[in-house]
Amino acid sequence: MIEVSQLSKQYGEQKAVNAISFKAGKGEIVGFLGPNGAGKSTTMKMITGYLQPDDGTATVSGLDVRRQPIAVKKKLGYLPEANPLYFDMYVREYLAFVAGIHEVADARQAVEKVIDLTGLNTESRKKIGQLSKGYKQRVGLAAALIHDPEVLILDEPTSGLDPNQIIEIRNVIRQQGASKTVLFSSHILQEVEAICDRVIIINKGVIVADDTLSNLQRGREGTHVVSVVFKENIPQQWMENIAGVNRVSKGAGDNWKLETADPDAVRRQLLNLAVEKNLNIVSIQSEVHTLEEIFRTLTTQSNTDGTTARN
Repeated sequence: MIEVSQLSKQYGEQKAVNAISFKAGKGEIVGFLGPNGAGKSTTMKMITGYLQPDDGTATVSGLDVRRQPIAVKKKLGYLPEANPLYFDMYVREYLAFVAGIHEVADARQAVEKVIDLTGLNTESRKKIGQLSKGYKQRVGLAAALIHDPEVLILDEPTSGLDPNQIIEIRNVIRQQGASKTVLFSSHILQEVEAICDRVIIINKGVIVADDTLSNLQRGREGTHVVSVVFKENIPQQWMENIAGVNRVSKGAGDNWKLETADPDAVRRQLLNLAVEKNLNIVSIQSEVHTLEEIFRTLTTQSNTDGTTARN
């Protein structure tokens, strides 16, 4: 597992990471999100031991990153955002080299396994410099997996991949997440929604959300949105008079959005209102917040006092 406690890093006057804490356990794929400059990559580098924190601690599989850096690196696989590769080496040659660094018992078998796992078969006899960006990314992922680590740190692993490749790598990550701890960063929010059950959002060095994706989508403090469209034009007062509605807004046409903590009760009242006023309901449904909406809300707020969104 990964455990981070009060981890901090400062560059000059800027606090890149400001006393953040979180845990990620075995069998968890955790999406680690934030805008550019939020502190994502810095945090990942500190967890892997490539960057020393100014304060706080990070442990991987119970090993302290500062005190046991070599032991930690044996436990984790890391794909950094800037994927470092030796372009003059052949794919199999490079992966055998990485396997040797990790002292993998059967390097040849390990190389063949990760080549098959990451879909590198057709390109495996080429020099890395001859590969497309997407296949270079696959080589980096294969290198991170070759020693079968307990923890995976993946910083933008689908960068440069075409849609078909993204689906393939998504399946690889999901498969690995069944038995490993995976911390996964991406700017492609659809990928995070497809892969991750839990999401951590960092903004200006502070964690502003740490919860399951389903809880975040339902809204903070249990807020739900009921969307209803009437065939007729109706006064806003009718919507505001519905018990349990906290906020009413009108969208395009006659689409009303009602924020509430009890969507089932609000839907029943809307149906009663339609019968009472002889109205025609075109559609009625409960909405969830998209990850994009959640991300934009939490990363554009001026409040960065360390408050974490949890349900």
